[in-house]
Amino acid sequence: MLRFLGFRLLSMLPTLLGVVSLVFLLIHLVPGDPIDVLLGEFAQPVARDALREKLGLNLSLWQQYIQYLSQVLVGDLGVSLRTGEPVTQMILARLPATITLATSAMSFALICAIPLGIVGAWWHHKWPDSLARVVAVAAFSMPSFWLGPVLIFIFAVMLHWLPVGGYSTTSSVILPAITLGLAMMAVLARLLRNTLLEALLAPFVRTVQAKGGGAWRCLQHALRLALLSVLTIFFLQLGVLLTGAILTEAVFAWPGVGNLLVEGLHARDYPLIQGVILFIAVVYTLLTLLAEIVTGWLNPQVRVQGGQT
Repeated sequence: MLRFLGFRLLSMLPTLLGVVSLVFLLIHLVPGDPIDVLLGEFAQPVARDALREKLGLNLSLWQQYIQYLSQVLVGDLGVSLRTGEPVTQMILARLPATITLATSAMSFALICAIPLGIVGAWWHHKWPDSLARVVAVAAFSMPSFWLGPVLIFIFAVMLHWLPVGGYSTTSSVILPAITLGLAMMAVLARLLRNTLLEALLAPFVRTVQAKGGGAWRCLQHALRLALLSVLTIFFLQLGVLLTGAILTEAVFAWPGVGNLLVEGLHARDYPLIQGVILFIAVVYTLLTLLAEIVTGWLNPQVRVQGGQT
């Protein structure tokens, strides 16, 4: 397992280097000058040149890239052009809110997906299965930038049950968590339904039935096998959940890392944008690695293919 883990960690390095390089180049291709945002379009040329030199924006693109890459290698994501704060501290300050939202969305997705998957597999090709599939397809088809405002209008504006946005009370997380977790719930429910149905038709379930095992006993054995496949997809969906949080946090004014990225884009804050995107890429890669580790631990054949003999 250690060799397998080392192989996967080394394979992350080219990916992260590619992310750093691509983000740096794309950010500098975006129209607009951060100096205009900081000083205004009618600032004196002397003041503009002084600030540009102070921020290192007077250097060539290649020199800026080497400078940024050397900072990233020692864990320094730079300083925000807008606030002057270290980007790392800004991300860490927003991280608890994002973790709260992601945890709530994952809990909602699992609580809804497991019953839907079981119902769809146990009563397959019957009306409960059809209803579960309709619910899953509808949940997956609703984008967060549309679903969020609809939920706000119904439960916050019309019914006054929940806050419109922000992170003022515990109930503030309900609408963002539903918006963010609904698509994940649909994916997990459909996957669990298919894998559980396949497990119920497996020979070992027939053996349990032949030995006098009841329906609940057969379902327990089949569910244990089906959840192994769902577990891998669950960890992969965590990364998707993190990227989806950007839109959700923007819609609900949630003070998390995703909303911090939106603020950086509005201000043309190059270091902040690069730092947040790099942070999201690292977390996504680590979650993918975690999914591979879990899969390798459950299935030794994956460890052999991944570099362990």
